Amino acid sequence: MPTTHTDVTTAEVEVATDVVALRRSVAAGAVGVFVHWFDWAAYAYLAGTVATVFFPDENSTTGLLAVFGVFAVSFGIRPIGALVFGPLGDRIGRKRTLSLVIFMMSGATLTIGLLPGYAAIGVAAPVLLVILRLIQGFAAGGEFGSAASFLAESAPRRRRGFGVSWLEVGSLLGFLAGSFVYLLLSTGLDEDQLTAWGWRIPFLVSAPLGVIGFIIRNKIEDTPEYRTLEANDTVPRTPVRELLRRHKRHLLQAAGLMAAMHVPFYMVLTYLVTYETDHLGHSAGSAALLSTVISLLGLVLVPVFGLLSDRVGRKPVFVGATAALLVLSTPAFLLMRTGLAGTWVAGLLLGAILAAILGTYAVWSAEIFPTRTRQSGLSIAYNLTAALFAGTVPYLMTVLISATGSTLLPGPYLMVFAVGGLIAALSLKETAGSALLRPEDVSDAPEERHPAPPA
Repeated sequence: MPTTHTDVTTAEVEVATDVVALRRSVAAGAVGVFVHWFDWAAYAYLAGTVATVFFPDENSTTGLLAVFGVFAVSFGIRPIGALVFGPLGDRIGRKRTLSLVIFMMSGATLTIGLLPGYAAIGVAAPVLLVILRLIQGFAAGGEFGSAASFLAESAPRRRRGFGVSWLEVGSLLGFLAGSFVYLLLSTGLDEDQLTAWGWRIPFLVSAPLGVIGFIIRNKIEDTPEYRTLEANDTVPRTPVRELLRRHKRHLLQAAGLMAAMHVPFYMVLTYLVTYETDHLGHSAGSAALLSTVISLLGLVLVPVFGLLSDRVGRKPVFVGATAALLVLSTPAFLLMRTGLAGTWVAGLLLGAILAAILGTYAVWSAEIFPTRTRQSGLSIAYNLTAALFAGTVPYLMTVLISATGSTLLPGPYLMVFAVGGLIAALSLKETAGSALLRPEDVSDAPEERHPAPPA
């Protein structure tokens, strides 16, 4: 029948349009996360070489500690970046902050790759390194909130969970790419070559990736939700004040979801390598291989769980994952004591639970906030919980295990944050398929209205 044919054709066109829109938003949103984590992995793996290049070589331990100190400083400044770029994105749009943060991150990374070492310019070398890492960390403070807001607002409503989950696929890909480039450098170059020029390659490689990302982001349109704020002249003047006055509960709920993501992420993908070598007696190669396999498993499962959350809801997936983390964390670390096979089974189990959390936490957090304060809420919650709980995981585990002598402590530590995630999740309503633009986003609120910036 002609009518049926027309209906089918219209449906097919709508599906095709959704797919194209999803691909564009994923490319624009995830590319910056990829660049950031590629840089993060490269710097972490090359820490020893960077210490030799940028700090006096009289004491190698002091130099290495200095490099890790610079690494920590770049994490510490991220909440400041969040307080700048979060509100900025709510005032001038997601597109502009997406372009700005990737420009800053890539520019600083390229400059590090070109920076002369201590032997050439003396103390100016470590000073400039610190400044550049601060710029990177400052810009990174705006990356998640900008990208998550953009992806959530750009992805088709019925596939929003799947679309936003690619943010974490980008982070896992960036981490894997950084470790792979380091593997190539460490096997293909000798120590002198790596110190003389080889260490610069990852930083220089990230520059064209950043340029590509900037071009992609600069060509996209801003999200429909933000453009609606502009059209209604309801772009907020002071989004952080509005966030703290009206949405403190939402901010705490998002922080609970994010803390339940950060701690397992750093426990499973970073600290577990040290745990295996120091406390289980496994080789560094075996530990690194398991970490790589867990990351590859995440690449497959994260979008699957994002898609599942579109089908059954955010709440069932996230609550199921955090409940599993609560119940299985300590048994997993007990299983690791049984040998290499037990370690692999436990590691992959924890990796699958982590993938379920990664596939849902970002989209659910984005759906909690109204459009007027979404980027501020996401940026602040993400970066504050990261600064407080993420980077401290390896240090705290080392100190606590040393003080108590118990190698089971990582299990109960994960359980604490699983409880926090469960409390946050159970206090939230289901948001899958909900509209992101709310009546308050376009209501007549003169004290909060702010003329949209010129295009």
